[in-house]
Amino acid sequence: MQESWFDRIFRDNAGNIVVAQPPNPPLIAWGIATLLQFIFTTGQLHSLLDLIAFGSLFTWAWLELFDGVNYFRRALGLIVLIVSLWVRLQ
Repeated sequence: MQESWFDRIFRDNAGNIVVAQPPNPPLIAWGIATLLQFIFTTGQLHSLLDLIAFGSLFTWAWLELFDGVNYFRRALGLIVLIVSLWVRLQ
């Protein structure tokens, strides 16, 4: 039986459709650092939180790009990586 494009894009090795997964540590760190930036809006702590948030999101995107369970997750990693770098370089 031949795989369809849908299977190649959205299914993992076990045959499960995977679009979203529970957050992994870099994504949790990004969320916490981003939320804390709304509390600490100025100063060195804000700069540190910004760096942690960017580094965590970059790490998550990199991991998804190279270790994602399917092509959808890998494409999502690539898109987040490109957008986060583009926003950072603005």
